[in-house]
Order: sequence, then structure tokens, then C-alpha cells
Amino acid sequence: MPDSLVSSPLPSSFRIEEDGRAFHLDPRDPGFFADPYPTYAALHAGAPVAHWHEAGCLTVASHPLVERILKSREFGRVLSEDGSGRGARTEGRDHLAHFDALEEHSLLDLEAPAHTRLRALLTRAFVSRRIEALAPTIETVAQELIDRFDPSEPFDLVSAFAEPLPVAVIAGLIGVPREATPDLLRWSHAMVAMYQMGRTAEVERVADEASREFRDFLLQVIAEKRQAPGDDLVSALIAAETPSGRLSEAEIVSLVVLLLNAGHEATVHQFGNAIAAFAASGLSLSEIAGDEAGLERVVEEALRFDTPLHLFRRIALKDTEIDGLVLKRGTEVALLLAAANHDPAVFPDPERFDPTRERIPHVSFGAGLHFCIGAPLARLELKLGLRALAERFPALAPSETPRFRDSYHFRGVERLMVRAG
Repeated sequence: MPDSLVSSPLPSSFRIEEDGRAFHLDPRDPGFFADPYPTYAALHAGAPVAHWHEAGCLTVASHPLVERILKSREFGRVLSEDGSGRGARTEGRDHLAHFDALEEHSLLDLEAPAHTRLRALLTRAFVSRRIEALAPTIETVAQELIDRFDPSEPFDLVSAFAEPLPVAVIAGLIGVPREATPDLLRWSHAMVAMYQMGRTAEVERVADEASREFRDFLLQVIAEKRQAPGDDLVSALIAAETPSGRLSEAEIVSLVVLLLNAGHEATVHQFGNAIAAFAASGLSLSEIAGDEAGLERVVEEALRFDTPLHLFRRIALKDTEIDGLVLKRGTEVALLLAAANHDPAVFPDPERFDPTRERIPHVSFGAGLHFCIGAPLARLELKLGLRALAERFPALAPSETPRFRDSYHFRGVERLMVRAG
């Protein structure tokens, strides 16, 4: 991290065992979620492939190994022959019936052939021209939000800009009124909380209820689009067809939920993380105003430097080996994406936010079959959003130390108080 954070002490709960093959770390240790990068540096130095006791699985911090596993057909998300694996995931989870029903067709939890079929149909609808056509909407929404800033007082950039921008864009993409965004936000927050470590029974109850409400909302939207198709994603998903057939209503619902939850949450966090990184590194938004090439470099460095998704789990689909360790079929591996993006063997001086650094592919969007299908939209939102901020308020800067969420394995600023001038 930047100089102000490099000296952060290691979390009190962190300890690497003598052989370097295991470590202890409480993911809810405030010293960790406030700044995980000193811990990642220690893992690179002493335990790049090691068992994380509290997570209950092997972790990989090495960039080359993370990239290799993401691209390898020896690792996947489920073990079943048909690529679904629903039975194993939902056993003893009757209280999560609605949540699990949406997850049943989630691309994140499928492998071939199920994944191949759904991804092909989504790609038919989620074409690049549809993303490019969103640029005017993104720019308009960004300007409308900035118009509401009160430059005379500090304000929270997360609630004023980072959160409403991507959800408004997603609403337009889906083809629903922007008035629906409060519900979309509420459902998304409730469901994404399920992926955090140490979730409670209350978190599960709220997530299941949100899943039911979100499903019912989207089924109504689908029914309306069947009667009156529009130039929107839901209409395109209804019409999408490959030799393997069309999407069922349940599949359309799951795909739209995934696009909102994965795309919106990550983009919100990335805006806050990027502004925080700028300020802590002594850079100013004024430096990218009017510099299109420089802006694109800033987006890529922000994605590498403080990515929103820090951990992605994979399962060994067969007996295999990594870093001299023999893994049995079914062994779970946690890929530390943010740690990989700070691998000193790949990224020189990784703790420095440097938009001019040589372009080396990061793994913030994954790789291989599960590479994030929403990556072009995320990049476009970040680029246009940051450009709008830089042009209107080039002196925008935090007025207090950014506060990060207790939400590992996602990372994002919970509150980012800024001054506009």
C-alpha cells in the first residue's frame, strides 16, 4: 500500500507456522481488513502456498500459481459430472431454499457442460455493442450525481456517487425503472453478505428473503418483456438461442441476479478504493483530467492495486499437484487474488500505486473459463465515472481516513468522506 499504510503492523491473530505450510489468521481481525497487504507480503515471503486454518483450506498467494489454477481444467467450482453439483451444496439448507434456487444456475458455481451452455447464451445477449451503448447513460448519471454534491461541506462519496452510479446503470441494462434501484440495492447487499466469512443466522434469513423478493420481481419483469420486448438485457436473454436451446425463466433470473450482485458490488468498492489509493499516494484527480490514455492506465492500476474481490475458491477435480503438494480430488483451494496482484516477483514495488507501471495482466477479473463477463462494463463505469469526477472536481480528496468494511473476502471503503474543492 502507499507509504501511509506500509508501516501498518501485522494483525495480532496472524502467525505462520514454522514449516511455512500453514498459518493462523482471523479474517475479522480489524488489523487485517483495514489493511490486508502487510499480511499478503508476509505470505509471499514465508507461506505463498499454505493452509489457512480459519478458512479451512489451502491458500495460494503466488501470481503465477493463481493464474495457472484459474486457467486449469484440473480445478473447478463443483465436482459433479453435469457441472451442477446442487445436491452437495444445498444439503441441510432448507432455510436457504430461495437463495440456493438462484445459485443453482449461477455461472460462478457451474462447470462444463452446464457453464458452457449458459455462458454462450449470456454472451449472445451481453454483446460488446450493448456495453458500449451504455456510455451516454453512465455519463449522464455521473453528471446528475455530481450536480447534487455540496462542495461547501464534506460528504460521503460512497453513498453520493460510488453506490448509486453502477446500480442505476444496471437498472437501465436490465430494463427496469431507476425507481427500482433502492430495492435492487437492498437485495444485492443482503445476498452478497452470504459470501463473507463468519456469516450469522440472521444474515442467512435476510439473504433468503431478499432472494425470494428479487426472484418475484424479475419474474414479473420477464413476463412484461415477453409481452413488450425492449432494447434491454432481459429482452435479449429471452430471445437468445443457441443449438442447445433457450434459457429457462429460472436461468434468466439467476443470470440477472449474478450480473447485479457481482457487477454492482465490485464496482462500488472499486470506486472508493481507487479514490482512497489516489489520495494516499499523493496523486490528484487533476492529473487525469483530459488524459484519456492516462485514465485507462489509472483504471488498470486501481484494479491491480486494491481489487474488490480478494478470494476465489476452486476445487481440485482430480488428484493433482501444486508447489510440491499433492492435492486429492475434492480439495478446496482459496486463490488470494489481491495477494497475487501484489506478488513482488511479478509486480516491481507492488505496494506503490503507479499508473505508469508496465502493463502486466492482473487477476482482478479472474482468468480462464470463469473470467468475469462483466469486466468490460466495470472498466467502462470506472473510466467514465473517474473522468467525470476529475473534470468537475479535480481537487476532490478525502477529508478523513477512509474506513474499510469488515467484509472479507470483499474489500471496499465503507465510508469515504471527501471535500470537493
